[in-house]
Amino acid sequence: MKKIGRLDRPDNNGTAKMFANPLLEKISRTHISIPIAMFIGVGIYALYMGISATSISGYTAVLLIFGGFLLFTFVEYLMHRYLYHMEPDSEVKDKIQYSMHGVHHDYPKDKDRLAMPPFISGLYAFVAYVAFNFVMGDYSFYFLPGFLFGYAGYLGVHYIVHAFQPPKNFLKVLWVNHAIHHYKDPDVAFGVSTPIWDYVFGTMPKKS
Repeated sequence: MKKIGRLDRPDNNGTAKMFANPLLEKISRTHISIPIAMFIGVGIYALYMGISATSISGYTAVLLIFGGFLLFTFVEYLMHRYLYHMEPDSEVKDKIQYSMHGVHHDYPKDKDRLAMPPFISGLYAFVAYVAFNFVMGDYSFYFLPGFLFGYAGYLGVHYIVHAFQPPKNFLKVLWVNHAIHHYKDPDVAFGVSTPIWDYVFGTMPKKS
């Protein structure tokens, strides 16, 4: 099992001071509603542009939105597994890994660090738009919202699984899987918003 955080108590309820500079420390935190609102807002604007400035059919638009959402869930899985949990075999990689994700494993109940700061979230949205627009032109006005709505959904799910008790319905698997990932085995259950890619790549937690 690879070491992902630095504390011996992964259920720590506190918070980490990551920067000596008070301004950097402040902007490293964010309320979860800010990036969610950013992604939803940009997604809605892109949809407006798609409807008002293109002649793409409704059927195609729905397929593009679903495709963008599905791509996000795949990117979420890959980034969580291979970037956020990369082997910190050098001092530089250790600092990057800890800043991006290790600190979250040490302080999983720190609600101010359950999402990237707004300026990083905004950069993600911009890069996604440029990439999709370059590849698919006007179709990106529908593909991008699916991707960003997927991102917003992921942030919402990630927040509620840390902030609330699990429900007594089919969604409970999301709470259970993420708890296993945090407190038992960080090498399984990389999908937060959906377990689909854990099924595909064989990283679902083994049933007791």
